[in-house]
Amino acid sequence: MRRSDRLFDIIQILRDGKLHRAQDMAAQLEVSTRTIYRDMDTLAASGVPVEGERGVGYMITEAISLPPLTLTVAELEALNLGLAIVGQAADDALKIAADTLADKIDAVLPARTIAEAEAWKFAVYPFADPTRNLTHMPLLRSAIKARQKVRLTYTSRDGNVTSRTIRPLHMEYWGRVWTLTAWCELRAAFRVFRLDLIESTEALPDLFVDEAGKTLSDYVP
Repeated sequence: MRRSDRLFDIIQILRDGKLHRAQDMAAQLEVSTRTIYRDMDTLAASGVPVEGERGVGYMITEAISLPPLTLTVAELEALNLGLAIVGQAADDALKIAADTLADKIDAVLPARTIAEAEAWKFAVYPFADPTRNLTHMPLLRSAIKARQKVRLTYTSRDGNVTSRTIRPLHMEYWGRVWTLTAWCELRAAFRVFRLDLIESTEALPDLFVDEAGKTLSDYVP
């Protein structure tokens, strides 16, 4: 399993908000406990709001305040994603500016919000190009609001490309990676898609209504 896939799987395990021991996650993912410790350090450093310690367990916590401002989730997401995009710019001056701005933000964030001072840096970003998250976001947001089916082309972790029709239900943000929870009509099951692995999206004329077993409240990570 690629490291980026394992990091994503760890996020899926932690998203229930419960405390999970490193040794339990290691057994589930068939890696060593030491590997889980390193992965948790990477996730924390890349901005995922994880809290915990070795020997006790880990959980995802809620973030988010920047004194003297109180930011909404969407506002902090926009700030974080914007820094990641600028941090990958060709202009060296902009890269330096994004880095120093991240330092200033880190300096005022509550300690429980970001575990490490390097949390908003870009070198530790473990996922694909964060700019790819933006490409399909407007269409997916509109489809969720309108309860409109979407056809998407998706690259799986083993490199296979599939086309499928989904019912988009909810988008979430996990430290510079966005995920889409949806009902997949191809698999007749819930699926969580990484936005940076979506190749194309197309809004379909078909609308959907709530059906037992296919709503967001029915989804169990």
